[in-house]
Amino acid sequence: MKNEEEERVVMEEDDQQKASDLVHELVLRLLSQNPQTPNPDPSSPTFLKTLRFAHRILRSRLTPSVSPDAAAIAESLKRRLATQGKSSDALAFADLYAKFASKTGPGSVNNKWSLLYLLRIVSEDNKLDSSLLLPNLNAAVSSSLGNKKTNGVLLVTKDPENLRDVAFREYANLIKEENEVTEEVLVRDVLYACQGIDGKYVKFNSEIDGYAVVDYINTPRATRTMVRTLSELGWLFKKVKSFISESMDEDVGTVGQAFCAALQDELSDYYKLLAVLEAQGMNPIPLVSESAGGSSSYLSLRRLSVWFAEPKVKMRLMAVLVDKCRVLRGGAMAGAIHLHAQHGDPLVHDFMMSLLRCVCSPLFEMVRSWVLEGELEDSFGEFFVVSHPVKVDLLWREGYNLHHGMLPSFISPSLAQRILRTGKSINFLRVCCDDHGWADAASEAAAASGTTTRRGGIGYGETDALEHLVAEAAKRIDKRLLDVLYERYKFKEHCLAIKRYLLLGQGDFVQYLMDIVGPKLSEPANNISSFELAGFLEAAVRASNAQYDDRDVLDRLKVKMMPHGSGDRGWDVFSLEYEARAPLDTVFTESVLSKYLRVFNFLWRLKRVEHALIGIWKTMKPNCITSNSFAKLQSSVKLQLLSALRRCQVLWNEMNHFVTNFQYYIMFEVLEVSWCNFAKEMEAAKDLDDLLAAHEKYLNSIVGKSLLGEESQTIRKSLFVLFELILRFRSHADRLYEGIYELQIRTKEPGRERNKTQDSSSSWISEGRKAITQRAGEFLQSMSQDMDSIAKEYTTSLDAFLSLLPLQQSVDLKFLFFRLDFTEFYSRLHSKGRES
Repeated sequence: MKNEEEERVVMEEDDQQKASDLVHELVLRLLSQNPQTPNPDPSSPTFLKTLRFAHRILRSRLTPSVSPDAAAIAESLKRRLATQGKSSDALAFADLYAKFASKTGPGSVNNKWSLLYLLRIVSEDNKLDSSLLLPNLNAAVSSSLGNKKTNGVLLVTKDPENLRDVAFREYANLIKEENEVTEEVLVRDVLYACQGIDGKYVKFNSEIDGYAVVDYINTPRATRTMVRTLSELGWLFKKVKSFISESMDEDVGTVGQAFCAALQDELSDYYKLLAVLEAQGMNPIPLVSESAGGSSSYLSLRRLSVWFAEPKVKMRLMAVLVDKCRVLRGGAMAGAIHLHAQHGDPLVHDFMMSLLRCVCSPLFEMVRSWVLEGELEDSFGEFFVVSHPVKVDLLWREGYNLHHGMLPSFISPSLAQRILRTGKSINFLRVCCDDHGWADAASEAAAASGTTTRRGGIGYGETDALEHLVAEAAKRIDKRLLDVLYERYKFKEHCLAIKRYLLLGQGDFVQYLMDIVGPKLSEPANNISSFELAGFLEAAVRASNAQYDDRDVLDRLKVKMMPHGSGDRGWDVFSLEYEARAPLDTVFTESVLSKYLRVFNFLWRLKRVEHALIGIWKTMKPNCITSNSFAKLQSSVKLQLLSALRRCQVLWNEMNHFVTNFQYYIMFEVLEVSWCNFAKEMEAAKDLDDLLAAHEKYLNSIVGKSLLGEESQTIRKSLFVLFELILRFRSHADRLYEGIYELQIRTKEPGRERNKTQDSSSSWISEGRKAITQRAGEFLQSMSQDMDSIAKEYTTSLDAFLSLLPLQQSVDLKFLFFRLDFTEFYSRLHSKGRES
């Protein structure tokens, strides 16, 4: 037994010596292949250091972190050589491996993958040239193992003194000395850079506008690229942080403050992530899967890239929003952020929705306050509703309007108009109508829409709820506004009063006023007192059915004397006006009342013409009856008289036909039809805008159809020429019948008349019967000539007027032409005139 034990010991010592000799020969061959040491000295320090390093590796029993697959390791080595640009070495290695793998049986290596793994570990040492190491090392091992009798087994001694850990630490130190900076340090610096802080080796480079590894340390290009990619998060962080800091020093408004708060919340979550990663970086967690050249820490650059994937997406979005919103504020800022929410990535969509809920909360609070309370809390000019300081009567039309630049894209223009109108209605009720019933209507609207009147009742993403709230509030508050106007302020009654008095719809009042005020208006305007005319107006009211109207209506009706010159008569300056008080002055503005004044002046002029024709008829009728009293006159004079009377009556009939039909057209087809349409639209109006539009349409219809529009200037001038001719005819007719009346008196009582004082108007009568006959003939001849002249001018002017009627756009004016020329008398007359 003792001899056997001694033999076993001797054999083990021989095996160890053989392995040691093999390692010595292997190291010697490797160093001889190095161009720097072509003839290595076995006793030199470099050789001895390399030999000790080889022994420690062989005795370390390294536990591989890969599966025992020789082909996979060989393929990995070949790819490494190929990627380094050493294609010839890769082919040589592939040929050697094929020979090495094909050797089986006695004299071959059984655990080939272990040997290849060893070669892979050794080749990762960057101090050695892998292009020389790997092929020659494989060839040397193959040759050595083929010549020695090891039965194809690579012998590795046990590690009784824990030399494995010592060798591993020495190898790790060599790697650290080669790279000069470890991955752990780079990870720490990257975490600093992601907070906008320069690290020891990763600093901000202004030339490239980003963080990068400093140039004076030796790191692989891939590592530098990864560090710069990871540090992009720090560059984005600095941009967002800078925007928040700058915004704190400026008046960015409530929406801008909410945006900064949302960004700050995201940065807080980002800080928490960095704190967790720093804690993991400070507590290394050894893993079996880490390679010999890797870090012993859990956190690596590659793991950081995974951790930073989601924060980088968010930070990029925030940086883009910061650049976009730097010069925006209020609704414009919210709209710009909303555009970036239209994204198909669920991560981006959820992030933007969360951000917009915070950003838009002040904006939706402004909408709620405006729609339900009529309050415009906009100190920084962020809301899309803008107020202007105006008078009370202009509050609805000019007090508030939309600022389209502040209208966010998620609120449609139609919805914005409803929001504007609802708040305007509340302010109109509160300021102009002194009404507080809108508060109950607003509460009912909030309850009906499922929200409350308190803050925060609605937010971003609830567009349907917002539209429902606005619709309910608008419906109830607009109804309240119209009820106040109709019932409390009697809007319909005042419209009817304007129609009756300014548009001359109250016939008995107009006729009586015309009768009593007519003589006074024939005087020069400078001699007429407005107080005297006001007395006439009061007398006309008391003498007609107007006395039964509401006293408030009658008190608003006043006489107005328009500006006049020295040559104007009372007819030229007299007019009536209707006083509009709040809140009715919102409808009856100064421009509206000026249109009513134009219509009144036109209708008053038409009534004056009608009144003149009636006056002629009153004068003409008794003279026609007593015309047989001129039997004593000569036949020639009698014929002249009858001719003049007939000419006067024919001309009066023509003028009366025109005026009667034209007045019928104005009073019925224009005023009454327009009023009926206005009454229907007034009943159908749902808000004050509808009411204003209906009234404006009503007034414009009257102005347009009454030939008072800008496009009717030519035909209006022609009409006024006809009016002037009719008034001239009135004065000539009065002269004619005054002369006839005096002639009738002188014929009956010539003696008594001769004894009276002669005056200029009757001098031709007081010279006897012969002189009377002569003067009567001259007077009648002169009047006939004047009548013929007026008739000719009237026919020409009427023909011009009728020729312009078919050219008008209004269909009613074309029907007026048919009424005036229903027998086609004027058409035939006009045709004959052109033929001649």
